[in-house]
Amino acid sequence: MRARRLLATLAVGALLTGGAACTSADESRIVVTTNILGDVVTEIAGEEAEVSVLMKPNADPHSFAVSAREAHTMQTADLVVYNGLGLEEGVLRHVEAAKAERVPTVEVGTRIDPMEYEDGDAAGLPDPHFWTDPARMVTAVRLLADAIVEHVDGVDARVVRERAEAYAKNVGGLDADLARRFAAIPSERRVLVTNHHVFGYLADRYGFRVIGAIIPSGTTLASPSSSDLASLVTAIRTHRVPAIFVDTSQPAKLAEVLVSEAGISVEVTALYSESLSDADGGAPSYLAMMRFNTEAIIDGLSA
Repeated sequence: MRARRLLATLAVGALLTGGAACTSADESRIVVTTNILGDVVTEIAGEEAEVSVLMKPNADPHSFAVSAREAHTMQTADLVVYNGLGLEEGVLRHVEAAKAERVPTVEVGTRIDPMEYEDGDAAGLPDPHFWTDPARMVTAVRLLADAIVEHVDGVDARVVRERAEAYAKNVGGLDADLARRFAAIPSERRVLVTNHHVFGYLADRYGFRVIGAIIPSGTTLASPSSSDLASLVTAIRTHRVPAIFVDTSQPAKLAEVLVSEAGISVEVTALYSESLSDADGGAPSYLAMMRFNTEAIIDGLSA
């Protein structure tokens, strides 16, 4: 693995610099597609390996793309970690290219007992948004530790596993805290309307009902029809939904227009549902993102 990567890096470096290649190929490298999983992998790996995260803060995982240099980094990594289940629509071909170069890859979503969408145009397909269930993220932490130990040269297996268990304990504590806080919301008010289908795992874990979505799909790249929006307005009125939760990476205009034109009294509340923020934002880490969203959901449903 290391020899193949070194040769490839030297070759590309020579092309980029006119013959003089400067490389850090001796350093173990993990490439992660999404910033949520990137944060988790960084917590597990610590100083044992360099972790490169492709998805920028506040980006949309369904539509972000990578540069030629980043694509090369994937093809010369020790390990590529990706969410999978169709989430990273813009980079999956680069994941396949890395596989073709015999780079070990881990599709986390397929290994955490994925759920299926229950309705909308993705009904019956696997739902990739598993990170909204911390219990599944505990499973992900442990399988990622196994993959790092198995595939990344030079790491201290004991250190990696100790870090993984410490982080898994923190995620387990998050799960217990969310269960306690959400349980205080009366069951009849535990209803969710979002900009697209993104909180199925959270709803299943904590006893919410997903009433509908503005985009009745698992991807932000789809578009709602007028009948979709009419049905959603009816559901909002029937269930007296107090808030629509939209992702911070997506414009809230469609939700705001829907509320205005339908004449319904509903707050539009932003969540970090699919991406972390930058360091100065409300969700610089996975744990911070989940706590931010918990507060926003509780506040929105209490309106």
